[in-house]
Amino acid sequence: MTANSPARLWRGRRILGVGEAMVEFAPVGDNLYRRGFAGDTLNTCWHMAQLLGDRAEIGYLTRVGTDPFSSQFVDFVAANGIDASTIERDPQRTIGLYVICLAGTERSFSYWRETSAARRLADDVEALRVSVNDCALIHVSGITLGVIGDTGRKNLFRALARARASGTVISFDPNVRVRLWADVAELRLATQNMLAITDIALPSFDDEALVWGDADPEVTVARIAALGVDEVVVKNGADDVALRLGEVSWRTPTPPKTDILDTTGAGDSFNAGYLAARFIGMDPLAACALAQGVAGEVIRCFGALAPVQALAGYLDALRIQS
Repeated sequence: MTANSPARLWRGRRILGVGEAMVEFAPVGDNLYRRGFAGDTLNTCWHMAQLLGDRAEIGYLTRVGTDPFSSQFVDFVAANGIDASTIERDPQRTIGLYVICLAGTERSFSYWRETSAARRLADDVEALRVSVNDCALIHVSGITLGVIGDTGRKNLFRALARARASGTVISFDPNVRVRLWADVAELRLATQNMLAITDIALPSFDDEALVWGDADPEVTVARIAALGVDEVVVKNGADDVALRLGEVSWRTPTPPKTDILDTTGAGDSFNAGYLAARFIGMDPLAACALAQGVAGEVIRCFGALAPVQALAGYLDALRIQS
């Protein structure tokens, strides 16, 4: 299989992200913060919705509260081209919240998520089954898995396996947050169970080195491919991206960026660019180049989401391709 192999056959136009949405407070100046909404899989879905427009139907599966922030989040989703019909409301809980702390261009986070309704997003087996039905692509992350707990993971794995058996493509970013897990053994087991039903893996090398001890991105590619994942893309910050599709591997440099403000959401937006490009038929190398460009725009902005106008050139590239 090569980069010019026939495009993947998608079963339709519906794309679904699964995960935890949160209120985001992002620094925009001295002691000033902007309130937004973010979350790793939400960031990916938001950017995909802007990139693909009416060529896809982007939905988001989560659970939030009935408080004002939760209601504002549902309005935000609907206003930005994302189907909110799979967002459930929980009157006993609320939406999570995080604050970005910047040290230069690098960031750290403070979280308030113990009462997050998203922890229960996979508790209702029947609602979960209906939500994931008839999708072309479903995107999940390691944060999703960590937040929903053991019972939620089992429910989600079963639902995803059924969807995949009927033709849905499953993408997964392991996106490691060690604090969400009882221990590394639990994290590893859940990750391996997820990779067993994954078609496109989008890990970051620093996470994989931390959890698995991988010596370089090629080790990560080989390890994940050996689990049966057909398409593996390993992000590595400013360093080269390592890719594999079937039996063919590549390594492609990441263009340098000097005007970085905030690296929050870089990997999530890379995922969005890559998946959007693959969805409309681009080969892996072209998809990676577009993804690198989208991520490059995000890190030039504060917060996890790039302004829509910053994505204009990539929208044009996707329109020409499709």
